[in-house]
Amino acid sequence: MFSPYYARARRKGLGDPFNFAAMNVALYGARGKRWAMTERGRHDLTRDDDTLRIGSSSMTWNANGLTIDIDEVGVPVPKRIRGQIRLHPSAIQPTAFALDDAGHHMWQPIAPLAAVDVHLTAPELTWKGHGYFDRNTGNGPLEDTFQHWHWSRASIAGSAKLFYDVTPRAGAPRQLALSVDGAGSARAIALPPPTVELPSTGWRIERATHSDAGSHARVISTLEDTPFYARSIVSSCIDGRPAVSMHESLNLDRFRSPIVQAMLPFRMPRRARQSAG
Repeated sequence: MFSPYYARARRKGLGDPFNFAAMNVALYGARGKRWAMTERGRHDLTRDDDTLRIGSSSMTWNANGLTIDIDEVGVPVPKRIRGQIRLHPSAIQPTAFALDDAGHHMWQPIAPLAAVDVHLTAPELTWKGHGYFDRNTGNGPLEDTFQHWHWSRASIAGSAKLFYDVTPRAGAPRQLALSVDGAGSARAIALPPPTVELPSTGWRIERATHSDAGSHARVISTLEDTPFYARSIVSSCIDGRPAVSMHESLNLDRFRSPIVQAMLPFRMPRRARQSAG
């Protein structure tokens, strides 16, 4: 959805989405970062009810959960990212939630609580922990509908706390606040914790989260700091408990600017046997 090649093709009336597919892989750790998002064309894309394959990487869904096989080359430093990730949901959350008044853009937190096994050969890395799996779907460009949003997810006492604060281009802001238990049952949080402003990023992307009244929220680490998107680890307090959240802020006014569109190919190269047209 952030492809500059797809945006260019849409302007020419050639926006076949299946010709603009990418597997995004990001690793963060003490040994540094590796990041890959190589876009490929229709000839490198195969899919059925259970499997999505893009180039040499794939995702497969079965009774045990999601298996992700990765074989990518990072950018801008060309380092290999190869191995397997297995995600085992505690349960499936079946409901999709509208992000806009018209329901053109939907968000489904499929597995808000999951166990994750990571086994990589490049770099050599093994890790087990908890994770999350969701999807966004839509029938139009995000930047045409939204100005910006903030999203976060924390695991607290066997439940996932999810916050999605969306500012549309038309209409009132929309706030989604959900608590999902280990059985996949989602309930709306009737009185979400207050919004707390966080420090802006180096690229001046504004960030905000939710934390109990009178509590303190802070940025533990900024994992991605780009001209239009930030991914962070944030500390806050939710329901009287300390919470560590994965957090993202997206500025779509920045994303749609010609300068940012010209910068994106440096982080998102295209390797396709079929051209964009």
